[in-house]
Amino acid sequence: MKERLERAEARAEARPEERLERAVRAAEQALIEFEIAVETFRVEVENFSRLHHQKLGPMYTRLDELEALIAEATAERTGDPEDRRRADEARARVLPMPGVEELFHGWMDGDGLFPEAVAMLTDQPVRPPQRVRPSEEARKLYRELARQAHPDLAQDDAERERRDEFISRVNAAYARGDETLLRELADEWAAGPVPPEREPSPSEELYARLEWLAQRKEMLTAVAKELEEGAIGSMLRMAPEDPDKLLEEIAEQLIAQVGEREAELERLTAG
Repeated sequence: MKERLERAEARAEARPEERLERAVRAAEQALIEFEIAVETFRVEVENFSRLHHQKLGPMYTRLDELEALIAEATAERTGDPEDRRRADEARARVLPMPGVEELFHGWMDGDGLFPEAVAMLTDQPVRPPQRVRPSEEARKLYRELARQAHPDLAQDDAERERRDEFISRVNAAYARGDETLLRELADEWAAGPVPPEREPSPSEELYARLEWLAQRKEMLTAVAKELEEGAIGSMLRMAPEDPDKLLEEIAEQLIAQVGEREAELERLTAG
């Protein structure tokens, strides 16, 4: 009877720690899913920003130059000091011309200019920027690898270091949309050492773990908010299903604005 009572008391004492350990594991999985969502959005913002710069950057530069030319032509016609001040400010906003190396960065190979650069310099149609948005299969592979190999599931420093190195390669492959490399990494992880099962932890360590997870979640929330409220993130929220179409619409608006400014400049300089 006494032995049975002692076993019952031991089980009762173990239950709170077991519940706490389950809570920690649930919090870990929730944090991993949140990190995957934030990283996925970060890659989308980065890729859209690159496409936005490649496709629309020259148009914004042309608009700035036209604004400066119009302000300068206006000041020349009126001789008004205020118009001259506005012209100087408009000219100061125009980006300086890049150097030759910067201008042709990514446009030259060992044999000279790439076809895109030749087309640009000879007024031929330029090939649109390469699409780098990860495919659905790449996204699926990335999520699976992130869940399996996430560093927060490590049981010791050596295992965490191994996972950190592996996840960095997974992130790099996903950012490039390299589905083949992601498959190879999945095979590599499947063939690697199996992490040991989590051993029961003292309650104090579990509480500390929960606190760290909460802090990590708070930090990721701030990162996600910054991405969402940024210029590119705001644009992506306007057309999450078809961001390329949004770029086309903005390009059409910029082309129309360039045409209007060019006509205005022509009127100012005609006489």
